[in-house]
Amino acid sequence: MNAEQEALGALLPKRLNGNESFHDGAIQTTYSVNSFWSWAYSSLAANNLRGHLAEYIVASALGVADDSQRIEWDDYDLMAFGLKIEVKSAAYLQQWNQDRLSSIIFNIAPSYREEKPRRIADVYVFCVLTPKDKRELDPLNLAQWDFYVLPTRILETLGPQKTITLSALRELKPHECHHVELKETIQNSK
Repeated sequence: MNAEQEALGALLPKRLNGNESFHDGAIQTTYSVNSFWSWAYSSLAANNLRGHLAEYIVASALGVADDSQRIEWDDYDLMAFGLKIEVKSAAYLQQWNQDRLSSIIFNIAPSYREEKPRRIADVYVFCVLTPKDKRELDPLNLAQWDFYVLPTRILETLGPQKTITLSALRELKPHECHHVELKETIQNSK
């Protein structure tokens, strides 16, 4: 690898603890990473953050959250027990004003990073944040989440289909479980 390739290669994230301070060269500021996180990422029901939160919940249930770090745009979301795991999330409630509940639809599009499109992960975990009343919504309450585990080989029977509804997913007979059952369910999904 030459110097230019090295300078433009993948940016590997450094795990932060929140206490790091912003600085202007050698001059420290009063801003911290933790205050940034609180300012920018407190709305856990927002679509993008809900997806990241679902990944974290699954990683924590599998015991890999402390030993790994989320990598944006990777071919799969998590690695555990020798399995590549893709985590998808959906919710009936959204951040914005709604006239009706959102439909539960997951993106299952195959990856086009190789010669022919295919799903890279070995197993999918579909996470549904279930409340239908914003006054009761608490994304940190694990009892408000439903989890569906499905081996990718079953999804592959759908061909290049890009999305799947919750009702169509249920027809594929995924294993529905609570977060405390995720580890065993995923280990047994081979």
